[in-house]
Amino acid sequence: MAHLLEALWIRLGGPADQGPVDLATLTRRSVPNDSVAASPGATAARVDVALPVFALPPQALLARLDVALAEDGDVVRVDHGQTPNYRRYVARSAVLRFPDTIDVDAFGAPDGTLMRIYARSLLGRADLGANARRLSRWAELLANAAR
Repeated sequence: MAHLLEALWIRLGGPADQGPVDLATLTRRSVPNDSVAASPGATAARVDVALPVFALPPQALLARLDVALAEDGDVVRVDHGQTPNYRRYVARSAVLRFPDTIDVDAFGAPDGTLMRIYARSLLGRADLGANARRLSRWAELLANAAR
């Protein structure tokens, strides 16, 4: 059943992986089906989930996120892996298997590591807060890496 739903969403919306976005110049969508989590000063975009400044270096912080998400069967890393401080994932909702693309980067700053995460739905005009809830969960996974 899951494969049938995933095939349907590809037919209706295109590939589940929406490709990369430039998180440094991010512009939010005009419809409420995206969400941003960020450390203070990491983005000019409106932030839904506040992230701290992290004590770990960028690559170690992202490796910690990779390990945490590897246990979630509904999240798959889809970037090419050639940019050390960047990740892109596709996450799917549990029942209807709706795909969301999530871009993550981390970079050094004078006080520690800053992170920004952008999650966006492939289908529909609203996600009923699913991306914001996901980013809140991810923030909790990373909380013990904070300064």
